[in-house]
Amino acid sequence: MGIRGVRAACAAIEREIAAGTMPGAVLGVLHEGREWVYASGYAHPKPSQGEPVFASEDTLYDAASLTKVVVTLPLMLQLLDEACLTLSTKVSDILPSFQGEGKMEITVGQLLTHTSGLQADLNLHSSGWSREQMWEAVLTAPLAATPNTEVIYSDLGYLTLGCIIEKMLDMSLDEAVKQRVWDPLGMHHSTLTPSLELTGRYAATEYDDALQEHLWGIVHDEKARALGGVCGHAGLFTTAGDLLKYARMWLAQGAVPVMLKMETAGAVPLMQKTEAEEGEARIFSRAAAAAAIRTHTGHVHGTNRGLGWVLKGDQMDASGDWMSPLCYGHTGFTGTSMWIDPEHELAVVLLTNRVYGGRCSSVAQLRAQVHNALTGAVSS
Repeated sequence: MGIRGVRAACAAIEREIAAGTMPGAVLGVLHEGREWVYASGYAHPKPSQGEPVFASEDTLYDAASLTKVVVTLPLMLQLLDEACLTLSTKVSDILPSFQGEGKMEITVGQLLTHTSGLQADLNLHSSGWSREQMWEAVLTAPLAATPNTEVIYSDLGYLTLGCIIEKMLDMSLDEAVKQRVWDPLGMHHSTLTPSLELTGRYAATEYDDALQEHLWGIVHDEKARALGGVCGHAGLFTTAGDLLKYARMWLAQGAVPVMLKMETAGAVPLMQKTEAEEGEARIFSRAAAAAAIRTHTGHVHGTNRGLGWVLKGDQMDASGDWMSPLCYGHTGFTGTSMWIDPEHELAVVLLTNRVYGGRCSSVAQLRAQVHNALTGAVSS
């Protein structure tokens, strides 16, 4: 990878920090088996107590909707591999409480591709409902569109998928993903249940009027917070390093890569990991990996969705201009993203807390600039 492109990506991050778009950021890059992690700015510039906290490679970011592809998606692919269900399995056959006009034919595949017709969101946090009432509201929410006719990016769909996983595995979502995905990949920093003892390691997000301070080690998404944080749509706290491990597995088409060597060089931590031939250990099958990054929404104009993943050309595509047609990724509302390009053997993780100063700041252009700089660097 050309150093010029890396410097350009880092310079773009520095400009946005200086402009006040976000207090800090961590950039993780994987290319042909080598990893770079760059951190700048603050995780929390103004804690109510203590000194400012700098962003570092160990900072845990609220990853928001990256939860959908780092928690829910791999577990669903495992259930598909294990013949527990199929993409055409009706949700109501698994969850009898999933009810409402026009909903009885909705499938698992439609939830994964956001083509179920379920509405995008639902106000749970200010309803005054009990946890049981909130889940009932999620599962009985009315449709916003006829199933399989349009893409509506739906948190409710992934909340429902989380329920399916817990029922079919007979274990909580956080236990399932830790045991079945994160531990095998060595993602030991990732969590859906942040510890108060590690508050200083988290990147703070938005100011909360009720708490009268910034959310720090507390999930930003209101639905996830109301439901206790363990959800299929949001709630993940993770590091750039852990997400690079996850991306490495995707580049290996579901296999658990063998990591042999780690080094640190210079001011920017550099981790060199040499991979042996793929062993038998897998998170999910090659077939599942291939299906997840294949388009499933060709019938819906202006969209290009895989299972969970956003594909090149979709209206939510944040890959920039130079990544290949094979690339895929996802974003998170708090200012996070992960993009993977198999053609260039490249993965880019960008973690920011852009909501620290409110919800108006955008990192959309920053993502494109970073992706362009790094893709240009590996293709020159």
